[in-house]
Amino acid sequence: MPKAPQSVTALLDQLEAFYGPQQPGWPTDPYLFLIWWHCGYPASDASCQKGWESLNRQIGTGLAQLLSAPMPKLSAALKPGGMVPELRAMRVKEIAARVKDEFGGDLRAALSGPLAKVRKLLKAFPNIADPGADRILLFAGTAPLAAVPSNCPHVLVRLMHGQEHENYGRTYREAQQLIEENIPATLDARTRAYLLLKRHGQDVCKRTKPKCDKCIVSSACAYFAGNRRGRSAPA
Repeated sequence: MPKAPQSVTALLDQLEAFYGPQQPGWPTDPYLFLIWWHCGYPASDASCQKGWESLNRQIGTGLAQLLSAPMPKLSAALKPGGMVPELRAMRVKEIAARVKDEFGGDLRAALSGPLAKVRKLLKAFPNIADPGADRILLFAGTAPLAAVPSNCPHVLVRLMHGQEHENYGRTYREAQQLIEENIPATLDARTRAYLLLKRHGQDVCKRTKPKCDKCIVSSACAYFAGNRRGRSAPA
């Protein structure tokens, strides 16, 4: 008789026992997150952090500091974060100007009311789609959304259901549904899930060439079980 699958909570407990409690490596303030997100390209935790640290050293992240900074200086400050620093400097200026002019310098205060309206507001900023909007709202403490790490939605789908879908959007929605159905709708529970799934996806459960031999939860993983059966099936 096949072993019953572990619950999502039990899997997260195992991941936390292995990795330890996780903390966000990005600003949780909505405005500052938008700036951080444009500090690196291609956007990753590492590239954004490099650009973020350089920006803070050379200019700062306040509205007045960014709006008054000459474009060449702003571009140079963002260069350690990767490609197209000039374009990213324009985006940072645009974000700062909109927050100042449209929201009186307080983006967080504007993130209230119906979620559809708030998501639309955030998605009007450059390079923010549904995953980014949900991430901002979850970590800002605005709403306990079923946010999924945009670079590794496959992790939870693999653990619980097996192979992820070729279509990214379908995989993302399936991961959201698993969180919605299995993780309590509290800020603490859902930020914990987001951070642990992100860490596991970055370190072990990579989109290509996952390190299943080093996975702490492989014995309970539907993806691993399916691949093992495939390897043992007769030709």
